[in-house]
Amino acid sequence: MSENKQRVVVSNRKARHDYFILDSLEAGLVLRGTEVKSLRAGNANLQDSYALIKNGEVWIFGMHISPYERGSYMNHDPRRTRKLLLSKREIRKLLGRVQEKGLNIIPLSIYFKGPYAKVELGIAQGKKSYDKREALKQREAKRDIAQRLKRSTS
Repeated sequence: MSENKQRVVVSNRKARHDYFILDSLEAGLVLRGTEVKSLRAGNANLQDSYALIKNGEVWIFGMHISPYERGSYMNHDPRRTRKLLLSKREIRKLLGRVQEKGLNIIPLSIYFKGPYAKVELGIAQGKKSYDKREALKQREAKRDIAQRLKRSTS
């Protein structure tokens, strides 16, 4: 059996800073030819992107995939709306979760699983500014403890 290797192309690091990620799921990504080539080269950006459910389908907005440098007139619009591939059951479940107060669908990363481009979606709740400050304090405290432990053992 062949093993499906995942190669992360781009990740949305800011999403984990700005949101509490409650759940995540994998979705397929509908792309055009030059988009795939550009994505394989790592020319994508997920900042300020989000997903919405419209007419029973999930769409991703604000994702930027740079035009393929060796492309011709067949190049794509970098910020076009792209369709995500999910089963009806997954879409219904996602719709139920999103209709709860303050939950959003945020793309966390794009990766290739075998030959297919996949996007990891997170069901997220927005953080308040005091939550962000608290997370920074905790991260600095952990870093400080790790440094002190390192110094004491050497």
